[in-house]
Amino acid sequence: MSGTPLARTALLAQKGYFVSDTITVEHDGSETAGRYFATVEGAPRDAELTWRGDGKVRHATHTFVPTAARGKGIAEKLVNAMIADAREQGFRIAPDCSYVDTYFRRHAELSDLRA
Repeated sequence: MSGTPLARTALLAQKGYFVSDTITVEHDGSETAGRYFATVEGAPRDAELTWRGDGKVRHATHTFVPTAARGKGIAEKLVNAMIADAREQGFRIAPDCSYVDTYFRRHAELSDLRA
């Protein structure tokens, strides 16, 4: 989506979506599987990053953001939530999802977390 931030916000509002400047990322899961997610008001489903666990490694398997809400940094916020948990809880991340893989390639400083 191109244009000014105001134009993008207006287009999202026309489509029934609301994306605020502050996105709240939540986590739901167990030791073996879970997801980081953020509600996008008006969207048919949450933005989410799903993962499955394998010991001290969490495989990031898929990242999804509703089409009209893309380009707002939501996927990056989901990945950053997983990275924060990895640092706090001591697990490593296997970036099986193409978005997470690209994120890790662009951020060499995260190499200690890559499985």
